[in-house]
Amino acid sequence: MDLSPQQMAILQRLHVAGFEIVAFPMYANYVGTRRGNCAALIAPEAGGGFNIFGAPAYLIGANFSVRVRRDGREFFVWKNESLEVTAARLAELDAFAAELSQALLPQV
Repeated sequence: MDLSPQQMAILQRLHVAGFEIVAFPMYANYVGTRRGNCAALIAPEAGGGFNIFGAPAYLIGANFSVRVRRDGREFFVWKNESLEVTAARLAELDAFAAELSQALLPQV
């Protein structure tokens, strides 16, 4: 993936802010970001920045989960594994998404 100097600077800023830059092999066209139990894919923009692709997700192992409702309860699920959506997990995911969005904004 060819990234501009501006995009490399954004990735450095993310790293300094505590985000890991990781590769998710199934999503080779995107840059992976991870912190704690949460991750997101970011897509390079032609203008030199990044957009969040899809929605940030809670990780089960090293895999993106989806949020589902079963029998009136919510779970994060990946294949046959699941974790109940708790207030703490939801707060972690919400904070991750907000801080990533903020970190991707242009710096003035």
